[in-house]
Amino acid sequence: MFPGITLKFRVMKRWMVTFWVIVGLFLLGCSPRQWAIRQTVPVLEHGVQAIFAEPDLQLARLSIPANLKLMEGLWREDPKNKALLLNLTRGYASYALAFLEDTSEARASQLYLRSRNFGFQLLQLYKPFEDGIPEDDQALAQKLRQLDARVVPAVFWTAFAWAGWVNLNSGDPRAVADLNRVEAMMRWVQQTREDYFFGAVHLFFGSVYGSLPRMLGGDPEKARQEFERCLEISDGRFLLANIYLARYYAYPLLDEGIFEDVLQRVLNAPDDILPGFELLTAVAKAKARWLLSRKDELF
Repeated sequence: MFPGITLKFRVMKRWMVTFWVIVGLFLLGCSPRQWAIRQTVPVLEHGVQAIFAEPDLQLARLSIPANLKLMEGLWREDPKNKALLLNLTRGYASYALAFLEDTSEARASQLYLRSRNFGFQLLQLYKPFEDGIPEDDQALAQKLRQLDARVVPAVFWTAFAWAGWVNLNSGDPRAVADLNRVEAMMRWVQQTREDYFFGAVHLFFGSVYGSLPRMLGGDPEKARQEFERCLEISDGRFLLANIYLARYYAYPLLDEGIFEDVLQRVLNAPDDILPGFELLTAVAKAKARWLLSRKDELF
């Protein structure tokens, strides 16, 4: 009935929407491109879930690098995006463990370090670590106590990557010195939420107890208990715990029977024993086959 008024109203309505979007972006402290990236992150999360659910190891191996570089490109535009930093920390460390650690230690070491550095940037977005990661063990433990359980994924994956680098560089004095700080972070995860990621924090402690000589704190029995606790938390479905049990308990004791039995148990398990995380099962089976192929060399 009043076309001129209706047109003006529509124009004004669109202008007001645009105005409040701009105000919202200003209040959030982000550019329009950063805002667009943050709307994309939930889609990327679905992509991460799809990777974890991928049962084809070769397909996953080919897909993951492209996804990581995509996320890294988005992170360069939005460097304080916690979701992107967490996925980069988790992604590079997981790729190093799954596809490089057994066959290309140098590349695995580099990716673990890259993962750890992304983790450091992520932790520095939380107030206790805004001035950096303390080099003193006690200072680090004190900072960790100021965090709540929501930060467990950030601490765990940063420590996981750091532990991977330490493990591959055990001859480097810096790595030996770093181990105490990694342990402080993992201890906090264990005390705060030990069931995170199927109790994987116990794999760290088990591998430490299993790989160190007794005079430096090694203890095969404690190693076995840690691995069994991980299996208990996951109801026996997190098969990577069996890989660690063979590698850091049976092998140091030169117990060929346990070594073979545990790895065969992995190979005989259903491919879908851990629904939604079929990739973890495929990785465990590949590592079991690799370890069994080296049995004569190890024993």
